[in-house]
Amino acid sequence: MLFRNSRSRLTENTTLTLGAAEPVVIELRASKRARRLSLRVSRLDGRVTLTAPFGANKDEALQFATERLDWIRSHLAQTAPSEVPGVGSTLPFRGAPLTLERGKARVVEISGDSMLLPPQSPERDAIRAEMFLKETARAALVAASDTYAAKVGRPYGRITLRDTRSRWGSCSSRGNLSYSWRLIMAPPQVLDYVAAHEVSHLVHMDHSRLFWAQVEAIFPNYQAPRKWLKDHGTELHRYRFRD
Repeated sequence: MLFRNSRSRLTENTTLTLGAAEPVVIELRASKRARRLSLRVSRLDGRVTLTAPFGANKDEALQFATERLDWIRSHLAQTAPSEVPGVGSTLPFRGAPLTLERGKARVVEISGDSMLLPPQSPERDAIRAEMFLKETARAALVAASDTYAAKVGRPYGRITLRDTRSRWGSCSSRGNLSYSWRLIMAPPQVLDYVAAHEVSHLVHMDHSRLFWAQVEAIFPNYQAPRKWLKDHGTELHRYRFRD
C-alpha cells in the first residue's frame, strides 16, 4: 500500500503541520528499518512523531496522520507541561516534594521540607538545583552500586550519570554502569532497585529467569519499585533545568 504510483517518496526527515484552527506539528521520519506507518506522542514533551518506511508515499503518510488528528490531540491534552524550578515551586527529592526557597548560604541546602537556594544570581536557580541533584545522585548511586556489587561479588568499571529518557540505567559488556541522575528525585528504594538491577547484569547480561532471580536475591520485593518507575517515572522528566 505504501508504494503505489506516486512521485512523492519519503527519503528524508521532514515536518508536517496539520489542522488550521488547532495546528499540530508532526515530525515525519523516514526509516529504513520501519515496515509500516507508526505514530507516537511523547508523554514527556508532547512531541508527535510519525515514522514511515524509507521511500513511502508522502501523501499516504499525510492521510494517515490527518485521520488520527483527534487521537493525537487527545494524547497531547494528557501531556503534562514542562516546569522550570524556581523559588515558590516544588521539586521532588528522594520521593518527597521540597519547596524551593531563598537561603543565605552560597550553596544549595536542604532544611526540613525546603530546598534553600543561594541569594546571589537568582537567574541560575534552576541550574543550581540541577547541579545539587546530580551531585547527590552520584553519591547515592555510587554507594548503592558498591553495596550490590559486593553482594554479587563482581567489580564494576566506572559510573556515568546521564539524562536519558529511554532507560534509567545500563551496564556495558565491560562492566561500566550508567544511570539517570533523575533517580534522586524518586523514592530511595527506586534508586536502590535500579542500582541492584544494573549490578545484576555483571552476572547475567540479559533479562533471563536467572537474571531476575539474581535481582531478587540482592533486592527482595523489587516488583514494587519497578512498578513505581513504570507508573510515575515519566513525571520526573517534566522538570526542565536548562533551555
